[in-house]
Amino acid sequence: MTHLLKAATVALCLGLAAGPALAAGGDEPKPPRQSWTFAGMFGKYDNNQLQRGFQVYQNVCAACHSMTLLAFRNLSEKGGPEFKPEQRPARPSDRFPSPHANPEAAKAAHNGAYPPDLSVMAKARSYKVGFPQFVIDALPGITHQETGVDYIYALLALGYVDAPKDKKIEDGLNYNLYMPGQKIAMAAPLADGQVEYTDGSPMTKEQYARDVTSFLMWAAEPHLEQRKQMGFRVMIFLFVFALLLYFTKKKVWADVKGPKTAHAH
Repeated sequence: MTHLLKAATVALCLGLAAGPALAAGGDEPKPPRQSWTFAGMFGKYDNNQLQRGFQVYQNVCAACHSMTLLAFRNLSEKGGPEFKPEQRPARPSDRFPSPHANPEAAKAAHNGAYPPDLSVMAKARSYKVGFPQFVIDALPGITHQETGVDYIYALLALGYVDAPKDKKIEDGLNYNLYMPGQKIAMAAPLADGQVEYTDGSPMTKEQYARDVTSFLMWAAEPHLEQRKQMGFRVMIFLFVFALLLYFTKKKVWADVKGPKTAHAH
């Protein structure tokens, strides 16, 4: 319960911080829609992708960003990366270490910018889809409501481009097409060949971004598969229950005749 309360608090804080920023820029294009294994009513995480995503986080992101809501035991849980015990880099009870002693130290190390905690970033970040697309996205079989992952992928893999000549970028900031205001303190974190994969997956910036984004989605919602399974069971139950009610009604009222209609002579 404490973990859930803390997660909700962090999500609320990040959401409040991110929401106005995402609406404030105005010039940012909408992130392109991506295909994710965990999208849709029957979507599920790709364990191998989550393992690669953790590798990218550990080798690239963890130098600046914390994930305070995760413990190393979570890496072995069903529905996640499902690392074997000997593959975990620390004791199961250990939390992911923070790269900085406190927020002040983090700001001092990054020219005054505070690298946000990534525990629930995939749920905290989002963008407006608009009507009627958000209705279509919610339909069974489509269900593409995880806009945060599209945003994170676009920011990491597609957003770092040359700034327009009329766009002034202050010292210490970088241009990113999808960042609110199109200015970001973080330099481009990913490059081709930066992290070595051993499973034959492409070692490209785009693949790294896709893998680490999927890992961040799992970190934000580790029980997504169980939730979807439960939701499907509830829908089946309600459908069967509705049928039973219908046939019960017909059975109960089968012998009841309606009021006689008076005929004029």
